[in-house]
Amino acid sequence: MIIGPFVLEIILTFLVVAYLLQKYGNCRKHHILVTANVFIAWYFAFIIICILPLDVSSTAYRQCLRDNFGSPTSFPLVSPVTPINSSEVSNGTSPDQNKSTQNSVEFQAILTPESTCLIPWSYVSDEVLQSLWRVVYWTAQTLTWIVLPMMQSYSTAGDFTISGKLKTALVENAIYYGSYLLIFGTLLIYVVLQPNSNLDGSHLKVICITASNTWGLFLLVLLEGYGLVEIPRRLWNTTKRGYMLNFLYFKASKVSAERCEAEERIDDLMEEITHISNTTPANHPTRPYIDLILEKLPDERKSVTQLRRSRDDAHFTIDGISVKGLAKLHKQIIRAIHMYRRTQCQWNMLLEQVFHWEDIVANESNREKMFKTSLKPTRIPLFKSLRTPKIEWYWYCMLRNWVYRTLCVVLSVFSAIVVWSELTFFTQKPTLSLFALFISSARENYNYIAIEVISTATIAYLCVCAYYTVFRIRILNYYYLAPHHQTNEYSLIFCGMLLCRLTHLFA
Repeated sequence: MIIGPFVLEIILTFLVVAYLLQKYGNCRKHHILVTANVFIAWYFAFIIICILPLDVSSTAYRQCLRDNFGSPTSFPLVSPVTPINSSEVSNGTSPDQNKSTQNSVEFQAILTPESTCLIPWSYVSDEVLQSLWRVVYWTAQTLTWIVLPMMQSYSTAGDFTISGKLKTALVENAIYYGSYLLIFGTLLIYVVLQPNSNLDGSHLKVICITASNTWGLFLLVLLEGYGLVEIPRRLWNTTKRGYMLNFLYFKASKVSAERCEAEERIDDLMEEITHISNTTPANHPTRPYIDLILEKLPDERKSVTQLRRSRDDAHFTIDGISVKGLAKLHKQIIRAIHMYRRTQCQWNMLLEQVFHWEDIVANESNREKMFKTSLKPTRIPLFKSLRTPKIEWYWYCMLRNWVYRTLCVVLSVFSAIVVWSELTFFTQKPTLSLFALFISSARENYNYIAIEVISTATIAYLCVCAYYTVFRIRILNYYYLAPHHQTNEYSLIFCGMLLCRLTHLFA
């Protein structure tokens, strides 16, 4: 086994996933178990792009051994050799060694370049790949159906103790999976009552795996279909400056409305918890929990809440609040605080994008060909000498549009080939899938580098299209991946669950 490329791809995947998790998550504030499990889920989803091409090339090599020598294990590593003079090797050896050497020489003599199997430059043994796929598959299944759902409910629970959060997570997951078990039990009873039904443990395992893969395939088609169209279209729309400005203006109005709504929501909840705090005695059992909630409130909104209270004549007459009611309010406040901070960050980022595109439009007519920006330049020191105002003007005002349009055309053709190959995948004779034809042609010539390049490009584009949708979709205000560390634990875990359901399809 040639371990160098294998280890290198594992390390590169580790760095990419670490960067993405650092960009969207917040390792300092999120629980260490959440960060670790989400990292594992994302890592196994991205490592497929690197491991599958190695598996394809290694499978082609073993198929070559099987075709030429009958068994891929008889000659695990066969490479072109030069004939050896039997008289040179027979001196000073025993009769058994001479006989073995003579047989080896005779075997090498009948080999021809057409029947010799070259070792792939990134060959990985079958035992290593099978062990790796088992670990990836069952880890993804365990995470997506058991671990991550529990952690998701645990992260959104408003209880103040570990036992209380675990109890809430167990109840929510019991209700969630109870509905699945009810449907599955009904279908299972229907199958058992059928005549000539032979249902045992192995068949039941196959049914469960098939049901899981079916759900994963449905999810893959849904997510991948959006990415195949949206990625080329987004590249093309980026070249239209008027369209981008109008789109950003529309998005700014939408984010502004969400920002105002988040501010109103957090002010209402802050006013409510403040009233509860003022009407709860210091010796009340819930007082420590109230103080814990008050510490999480944003300081910049406390003055607004105090002003609203001074204008409000209504007063709460309650004497404290139950732990259950306080836990429910705590859950609402956690979600409201995250929404408030996320919309503030989105608003600032969107303003920077609007100003940047306005600068591009304004610099198109600049005769000096020097890019002038209204924002404070944030250049990386390593590339500061390369990103000069002149280079930026040529890139933003001349070259970028042509580069993006060319890339859009290439990816559009690639999307069309992917759709055609998926439609004709099950047609073996004649072979209509273009990717299958490319792989077959490279395998006949033992061109393992071409096999890995084609496999990597295909798998990477499919994964990028599916993962792009996962990182872009938004489900109401519960699931949304926001950069600059603005993604909450619930959304990170939900993303990990989606990626795990896509992972076990490839494993």
